[in-house]
Amino acid sequence: MTGSPAAGEATRILAIRHGQTAWNADSRIQGHTDIELDALGLQQAQRLAAALADEPLHAVYSSDLARARQTAAPLAARAGLAPRIDSGLRERHFGDFEGLSFAQIEQRWPEQALRWRRREPDFGPGGGEVLRDFRARVVATV
Repeated sequence: MTGSPAAGEATRILAIRHGQTAWNADSRIQGHTDIELDALGLQQAQRLAAALADEPLHAVYSSDLARARQTAAPLAARAGLAPRIDSGLRERHFGDFEGLSFAQIEQRWPEQALRWRRREPDFGPGGGEVLRDFRARVVATV
């Protein structure tokens, strides 16, 4: 179904995380680093499209990062839709943490790692995005 929901119908949003990347498998933080899906991630994207084949989708939104676009593409294609790409849907920018594992972050910056784990709203890794700003960006985009 490609039209809009009928008047009076509730809007239902399915939030789907991207498929696996090599960095996910290595427990490395990706953030805004543009990492593509690995072979398993591509299979996951295909399985997602098959699992939601009977779901009446009206739109498919994705961030502009490759892993998100690659996850959304089979689903959108199966529904006969073009994915709507928006950089506002990107994962949080993790600055200095990007490319590192959780263990490496804790070893290099124990205090920052603790603040991150506590999900402090005004904390952002060096060069990264403060959690409060990340939330505001995503809410404004949605």
